[in-house]
Amino acid sequence: MLAPTILTGAIVLTGCAFYGLITHRHMIRLVICLNILDSAVLLVIVLLGYEPDAAAPIVRQADLQYVLGLPHALSLTAIVISACTTALMLGYAVRVHRLRGTVYVDRLTRWRG
Repeated sequence: MLAPTILTGAIVLTGCAFYGLITHRHMIRLVICLNILDSAVLLVIVLLGYEPDAAAPIVRQADLQYVLGLPHALSLTAIVISACTTALMLGYAVRVHRLRGTVYVDRLTRWRG
C-alpha cells in the first residue's frame, strides 16, 4: 500500500523538477530543481529496498524476513554526493555572479565569444 504512494510522489517530483529545469533560467532555481530531481531518485532507490513486514538485519532470527541493505547504503551515498554537488554548483553560481554580475543563464550566453 505504501509503495504506490511513494512511486506517485517520485513521479510528481520528477515532473516538477523537469518543468523547473525547462522553464527557469536562474542558476539558483536550477540548482533547486536538480535537488528536487535527486530527491525523486532517492525515493525510487528507497522504494526498491522496501519490503512489507520485513525487519532490519540487526539481530539474526530464523523466522524473520530482512530488508536489503544495499539500497539504503546507496541512498546514503547518493545523499552525500548530492550535498557535494549542490555545494559545487552554488559555488559556481556565486563565482559567476561576482564575475558577470548576474546568475541568469540567458544573460550569460550573450557574453560567449
